[in-house]
This record gives sequence, C-alpha cells and structure tokens, in this order.
Amino acid sequence: MIEQFSQFFSILIDLVSTPSNLIILFVASFLGIIFGAMPGLTATLGVALLTALTYGLGADTALLALLGLYVGAIYGGSYPAILINIPGTPAAAATAMDGYPLTQKGLAGKALGLTTTASFIGTIIGLLFLVTLSPFIASLALQFTSWEFFLLALLGIVLSGSLTSPDLVIKGWITGLLGLFLATIGRDALQFFPRYTFDQPQLDGGLEIVPVLIGAFGIPQVIRALTTKTQTTPPAFVGNIMPEFSAIKRNIKHIFRSATIGVGVGAVPGVGEDIAGWVSYSTAKKTSTKEQQAEFGKGSETAIVSSETANNACVGGALIPLLTLGIPGSPPAAMLLGALLLHGITPGPSIEIDHPNFLLEVTAIMVLASFAMWANGLLMAKQVLKVLQLPTSLFIPVVAVLCILGAYALNLNMFSLYLMVPIGIIAFILGEMKFPISPMVIGLVLGGMADESLRRALLLSEGSFLPMFERPVAVILVLVMSLFILAQFKWFKGLLAKLTNKFKFKDKK
Repeated sequence: MIEQFSQFFSILIDLVSTPSNLIILFVASFLGIIFGAMPGLTATLGVALLTALTYGLGADTALLALLGLYVGAIYGGSYPAILINIPGTPAAAATAMDGYPLTQKGLAGKALGLTTTASFIGTIIGLLFLVTLSPFIASLALQFTSWEFFLLALLGIVLSGSLTSPDLVIKGWITGLLGLFLATIGRDALQFFPRYTFDQPQLDGGLEIVPVLIGAFGIPQVIRALTTKTQTTPPAFVGNIMPEFSAIKRNIKHIFRSATIGVGVGAVPGVGEDIAGWVSYSTAKKTSTKEQQAEFGKGSETAIVSSETANNACVGGALIPLLTLGIPGSPPAAMLLGALLLHGITPGPSIEIDHPNFLLEVTAIMVLASFAMWANGLLMAKQVLKVLQLPTSLFIPVVAVLCILGAYALNLNMFSLYLMVPIGIIAFILGEMKFPISPMVIGLVLGGMADESLRRALLLSEGSFLPMFERPVAVILVLVMSLFILAQFKWFKGLLAKLTNKFKFKDKK
C-alpha cells in the first residue's frame, strides 16, 4: 500500500510538472462545464465528440482531455438546474429540486458554491474507492472464465434495463436486446463468419462504437432542441459563489453517505449518475429530521449537497467496473471505453499486466481534473451564466456540425455518417416512446464480450450449459439476474410481501 501511494504521488508530480498537461486539463474541464451547462447536451455526447477529436493524439493526452471533460460535464449540469430550473444533464435533475428555489430567493451564489464544493468532495471520495477497490476486483476477475464474463455482461444489460426505464421495465430490456443484436453485426471473432452484413464490406468489422453513440445521444438532442421553442432567462444577479464551509461541515454525514451511495450506484453497469443523484436525494430526505424534511423542495442545502456529492462520486464508481472488468458503469463510461479501445488500451482484469500503473495514472488525472473543475466552477460561474443566455437556435446547429465532424473524422469514412443518422433517428423515436437509450448502448458495448464468451464456453463444453452451474460465482450471477427479472412480476412481489409479513409476525411473538 505504501509503495502504491509512493507511485501515485510520483505520477501526480510528473503530471503537474508539465504545464501542457495542466492547460489541457483546465481547458477540457471548462469545456465540460460548458457542455454540461447547455440544456440538452450531456456528458456522454461531450465525451463522444471529444473521442473523435483525440483520435490522432497520444493515449496520455487523450486521457487528460477526456477525463477532464467527463468530470466537468457532470458538474456543469448543475448550473442550468440551479439558475433556470432546467437540468443541463440528467445527473443534475435532483439538484434542480432545491437549487432553483434558492435562486428564486436570491441565493443562487450560495447554491452554486455548495454545488461546486460538494461535487469536488464527491469526486475525491469516489476516487478513493476506485484506487482501493480496483486492485481487489481485478485480482478476483483474473479467476473468471468465459461463463462468468458472459453472465457479467448479461447482468449489466439486465440491470441497466431494469433501473433506467421511466415506466415499464420491459422497455429497458427490449433496448438492451436491440444493443445485443447490433453487437452481432459483422464477422464473428471465433470463426470469422459474416453475420447481418448484407455483403457490405464496411460492416465486416462490426459497427463502430463512436458513430453509433454520437448518433444515439447527439441526434435526438438536436431534433428535440430544434422542435422545442421554450427559452428561459437566467437571473441577472448571482451573488457571491464562494462556498460556505460551515454548511459543508453541518452536512458532513450526508456527504459521506451520499458518496458511498454514488460509488455503489456507479459500480452497477449502465445505471449512471442521474440514478445516483435521485437515490441519494431520497435517502437524505428519509434520514433527516421533520424540520429538515419540510425544507426539501424549498431550497434545502442538505438536498443539494447530497445529490451533487452522489452524482460526482458516481464517476469514480463507474470507472471501477470499467477499468477492472471492461464493463462501463454509466453511459459516459461506455463512451470512455470506446475511447480507450480506440487508443489501444483494453480495460479488463489484465489491465495492470498490459499497462502497469494505469489505474494509478487514471486516479492521478482524475484528482487533478477535480481540482480543475473546482477552480473553474468558482472562477468562471459568471462567464457560464453568459453562455446560458445564448438562444438554443445558435448553439444547437454547432452541435449538429460537431456530430457530423466527429463521426466522419474517426476514420474519414462517409459510411460512419450513413450509420450515425439512422441510429440517431431510431434513438429519437425510441426516446419519444419512453424507451431508455442507455441499455441499448450497454448492450452494444458488452454484446461482443457476451457473444464471444458464450460461444467459447459452449465450444469447450461441447454445447452443454451444465459447467456453468459448477462454478460458484456463475451461480451467484445467475441468481442475482433471476431475482431482478422475477422482481418485476406482481405475483413474485406478493410472495415476498407475504414472507416478510410472516417473519415479522414471528418476531413479534
């Protein structure tokens, strides 16, 4: 452990001692804040666009830019949430519940100060979990066989579909299966047999992740922004945005609990920062006194601190399964996975063998990115406020152009545009029908691993599924997945309720 800390500080000093690294981090963080602050844009889309632009750069430089933008974008969504009651990103939806009431009271500066500091603390705590848990999970994952990797990928898709659906869970599973289907397009990895290619050589290598993700997250936002004519004016006066450390001290227990929730939710594949914010918000409300509960929805500092700590701690949590298992914990992390693969880095159990100290390098970059985010947040709030005053009709066409350039610049192939546009239209239609898009992305990203692992396992077992039930970890994964699926049926919920009441009755006796 001491040796790890020594290596970490050595990497940190190397990064700080290079001025160009700091410039890249601060600029990427600021761009992330701007991207998160513009209503309709998301951290996922920001990382997707930047991934294409970093194609010709070195892996280290690309990591600095991508992680800086990721951290900044998650935080930046709180600006419009607080100032105009429109979350810039889904992660800031819970923050709007109490941030905007404070703005109406003339306390926008206080809300922004609390948000900035809580976001910084949440990110740092998430990184502590990342650096301590990742080596253990990676060593455990080295014992996995093809059965475990197949079930892990399938579990990620099931969980993502279950937890991100706005109404019916089956809609999330449908989009997850759609992502799995998209992952099977191209020649299979084991026998090189073409599947669903329709004799198109451009499809032999499968679907490019970056154009698909830009289409899935970018095109729907452009269409919605162009069809929505509402424009909200931010307040002219923000006030002092220096954080109230006394308020942070008063809510220290909520901060640590929310950070733990954020890391836990982030580690669940495909769920994302928005779920972390809402879970932490509701938990903080339930554990507060009656007087504090009455303030929720009216400008509660506890609510703001809890939601912002959780959604930023979720960043570190989402990186844990991404780096150790190759399974993204959130949609932005899924895009980050595509970026890493693009730069020749394959996350997974062997990451420390292939790229020694990579986990420590990512942690060091994230620490600096969180400091850059905190400094940018305090120094440039009023500049961001001016950006928010721009009409949507000005910046959305720019985003549309960036989507086109990002998809085309990846491999200078027009086919990427032909792929991006229909995927975007399909994603828009699905979104209008309340189908979540995140499971489709997770299905596409994990589909290759699920397909290859299952077929390899069946080849070794001569087509038998029985060896899967001879491995304890595989059995646990099957049980967890089965419970999540059964929990969606009313008869199973009723059975659990009866058993719970029965045990409660026995306890009372």
